[in-house]
Amino acid sequence: MSYPDPRYRRTRGELSAVYRTVDTGSQLTVRLKTEVHYLATGAGTNGEFGLYRWDMAGPPAGPTPHFHRTFSESFFILSGTVRLFDGQRWIDAIPGDFMFVPEGGVHAFRHESAEPASMLILFTPGAPREGFFEALSAIAAEDRQPTGDEWADLYRRHDTYPV
Repeated sequence: MSYPDPRYRRTRGELSAVYRTVDTGSQLTVRLKTEVHYLATGAGTNGEFGLYRWDMAGPPAGPTPHFHRTFSESFFILSGTVRLFDGQRWIDAIPGDFMFVPEGGVHAFRHESAEPASMLILFTPGAPREGFFEALSAIAAEDRQPTGDEWADLYRRHDTYPV
C-alpha cells in the first residue's frame, strides 16, 4: 500500500484546523439519555469521514443488524460495555475494544447495561449520517410508530439495509 496522490498542491501549509472543546454540548439526544456528539461531520471534513461520540445512559437501545453499501463504519469503546454484532455473534465490547465493518458488512450495536457507556463511531467516507440520526431522534421524541413503508424509505435514503 502506498500514499494516495496529493490533493493539496500548494507548497506551504495553511491555517485550517478545526478545534472542538470538551465542554461543547451534544448535538442530538436520542431516546432520552443517549447523547450524540458530532465531533466531525462529512460536510466538515470535505467528505473524508464522519466521527461521532455516543454517550449512552438510558433505556436499552440500538439498531437491528444491517449493512451499508457506500461507507465503512468503525466502533471504538471509550467506557462501559456496548454489545457489538459482527454479523455472526454479539460481543460485549469494553473500553479499548474496536470493530471495523467494511461496506456490505452486517453489523449492529446495543447498549443494554444499566451502567453508562460511551463509544466513537467513524464513517468513511463522510456520509451525511446526521439526517438519519436526527430522523430517528424525532421519531422517538414524538413516540411515533412509522409504517413499514416509512421505515423502508428512511433506510433507503440513508444507505441502511436491514437483514
